Amino acid sequence: MTDPVSDMLTRIRNAQAVLHKTVTIPFSKFKFNLAEILEKEKVVEKVSKQGKKTKKVIKIELKYENNKPLMSSIKRVSKQGQRIYIKKDELKPIRQGYGFIIISTSQGLMTNKEAHKKGLGGELICEIY
Repeated sequence: MTDPVSDMLTRIRNAQAVLHKTVTIPFSKFKFNLAEILEKEKVVEKVSKQGKKTKKVIKIELKYENNKPLMSSIKRVSKQGQRIYIKKDELKPIRQGYGFIIISTSQGLMTNKEAHKKGLGGELICEIY
């Protein structure tokens, strides 16, 4: 697997397309932090880590409203071949405030709203709306 974050987002997208209740993803701290942000922003129901040592996985319980996923789009912005960075001055609301971007900053992963408040820029990880 060349890009674990793209794999994670694709697994979530595919699970939502067929209305699965949960999706499991191989564990890494970065992906777990990303999933926790999705939980904090209330686009997924619950995030937990399961298993021990090399068999750890992240279990994400997906959230639906009238049999439609709360996330209509989840896409990777910065890819391994082309990293996309944004300055603190360039942070703007996504989809008139209905969406958000997850940014990797010097202080960890955060949404564009948090990064704007803290005055930080960084690498754009993904866009969700």
